[in-house]
Amino acid sequence: MIKRELYMSRIRPFINGELIKVLTGIRRSGKSVMLNLIREELAASGVTDEQFISFNFEEMSNAHLNTAEALREEILHRVESISGKVYLFFDEIQVVTEWERCVNSLRVELDCDIYITGSNAKLLSGELATYLAGRYIEFTIYPFSFAEFSELYNETNGSDSEQATFSTYLTLGGMPYLSNLRYAHEPSRQYLVEIYNSVVLKDIIERNKIRDVDLLERIIAYITTNIGNTFSATSIANYFKSERRIVATETILNYIKFCVEAFLFYRVRRWDLQGKKILSSNEKYYIADHGIREAVFGGNMQNINLILENIVYMELLRRGYTVTVGKDSAKEIDFICEKQSNKLYIQVSYLLASEETIQREFGVYDGIRDNFPKYVVSLDDFDMSRNGIKHFNIKTFLLTAEWS
Repeated sequence: MIKRELYMSRIRPFINGELIKVLTGIRRSGKSVMLNLIREELAASGVTDEQFISFNFEEMSNAHLNTAEALREEILHRVESISGKVYLFFDEIQVVTEWERCVNSLRVELDCDIYITGSNAKLLSGELATYLAGRYIEFTIYPFSFAEFSELYNETNGSDSEQATFSTYLTLGGMPYLSNLRYAHEPSRQYLVEIYNSVVLKDIIERNKIRDVDLLERIIAYITTNIGNTFSATSIANYFKSERRIVATETILNYIKFCVEAFLFYRVRRWDLQGKKILSSNEKYYIADHGIREAVFGGNMQNINLILENIVYMELLRRGYTVTVGKDSAKEIDFICEKQSNKLYIQVSYLLASEETIQREFGVYDGIRDNFPKYVVSLDDFDMSRNGIKHFNIKTFLLTAEWS
């Protein structure tokens, strides 16, 4: 188990504080492991085993606690025999009906430190979440970065070849449990398909009471095939129309929203660099883990330029950037990335194999007059930096701790 210091460094300042720590992210991205890492750190600081109370609400043994009243009563009963501060860990808490009422009540009644996880972005957006307004801090947990994957892959398989490691990452992605399968191709594929089915069934279909499962699956397939490409709900509706199926645009938008809320996809809006405004149509979507895309739909190596783009986008999210797509007249910059007062631009390409390609990828920056860093990232090993624009091999770029 790796320590995932990127997340621990963000969570650590809030440990033992009064704010509720909320960990969200796609199913199996490592949220439960993060709870274990937090628990280990607390134990190392002197917290005793009896002070921890933990529940995973996807376990059938906890089904009787799936209401706010039942859970509160169970916790109050357990703390009667505990001296000192109590540490409460609630895994996949969205299963508990009106869980917010329970957690807020425990926060008020007990001397406690509370950690919860959930697999839906609406976890804290409902009416009941007003109970917790201003009383929580949220952390999104993503599948492994290439740096994290490399650490565990090399430890598991004894590989020291960066190229071989990256090739495996391109097809298998970064779901943490794959190391337990020693990254064997077929078991890994079966596991990723199971994750996909679980997300679709539990976090999208059941949660949103979807009846037209076939339509949902077709929309997911369309988005997955077109990650990194701009499209709209209208273009999806037109696609279905060409297949002699009439689907309302509003229905398509709702189904896409459900997928985003389940952290299966991430939406990226486009920014008009000339008009200085967000464009209202033709957004882009990226998948939480490109390994799921390969396992369920295939084609990662055939669409490697889009997969590289997806990998870079998810890395930007991990590092805390807000990301938009830049539109400058007829040109498009893959990513405009902002974090506090920092800003950078990134263009992703497969290979800079011709002068025409080089001119196109570097030329997207011609109209950008500011002095923020500008990058072109590709699989090329030779440094092709020019005119103040830095070129990186994607492996080096992903493994660089800080981008200037």
